[in-house]
Amino acid sequence: MKTEEEIQNSTSSPEATPHFDKSRAGHRDEGGDRSKSGLREYAETIAVTILAALFLKFFVIEAYHIPTASMEDTLLAGDFLLVNKFIYGAKTPRYIPFTNVVLPFVTLPAVAKPKLGDVVVFEFPGGYGEGYDREVVNYVKRCIATPGDTLEIVDEAVYVNGQKIPLPPSAKFEKKFPKGARDFTRGSAFNQDNYGPVIVPKSGQEIQLSASNIEQWQKLIEREGHSVTEESGNVRIDGVPVMSHTIQNDYYFMMGDNRGNSLDSRFWGFVPEDLIIGKAMMVYWSWEESPGQRGIFGNWSSIRWNRIGTLVK
Repeated sequence: MKTEEEIQNSTSSPEATPHFDKSRAGHRDEGGDRSKSGLREYAETIAVTILAALFLKFFVIEAYHIPTASMEDTLLAGDFLLVNKFIYGAKTPRYIPFTNVVLPFVTLPAVAKPKLGDVVVFEFPGGYGEGYDREVVNYVKRCIATPGDTLEIVDEAVYVNGQKIPLPPSAKFEKKFPKGARDFTRGSAFNQDNYGPVIVPKSGQEIQLSASNIEQWQKLIEREGHSVTEESGNVRIDGVPVMSHTIQNDYYFMMGDNRGNSLDSRFWGFVPEDLIIGKAMMVYWSWEESPGQRGIFGNWSSIRWNRIGTLVK
């Protein structure tokens, strides 16, 4: 676009000749080129901004909303989190946006692996008895045990490799099940307050399989891309009779801080490393949600000002 000075300089004057002036035509073309150049720069700026925002979202940091009370009082329903996706090795998009269509993906090198006590966001691996057409849902829980650890819960107390793990400072619990009371049906007498001991699977670990324990391992093996059947005491993986299986992924045991009100690894199993998204860092916004509430400024009286900017520990 021409400046006001350029427009004034390009107008006719009394001294102008009536014949076609090539130099002035060239000047008008130059002005048009400048206009096109300005539009191109503007479009490039917008494109770079969008690409930078997408890069940050996919590989560095992303915002998440807490919809349930499973992490109280560390995280409350209505908290909005910033999550560090870079630390555990960010991944290219796993699905076509707004669909469950799986895409090939690449994982960037990790700065660190999830460790005991980290508050982790991950893709829900799926519940027992469900198929692969599950909805893609993200969960946030605390990492309680890492690959190769031996985990046991005794009267709600968590033991990892024989050592008692202190409760998180803001954890809540309500004892529901005495030892020996059945709560699960996966071939054990485990319940949410008394669980294990179990060894958290790790890559390369060989597990022995039989008709008596295949129910425990079937879903995990299927999640690794295999079919599992059991007939007349014989276990078959991908149609081949087997007595053992080598674990392909590293796995983690996740649990909510609200121990009596959390659906977590005690109920639906271990979380594979490739479904881990990132580490919760900070609450950037928080309010008490209520039915009919609209927009981020829908109800000022519900805003929890004391939680905004708090770090997740």
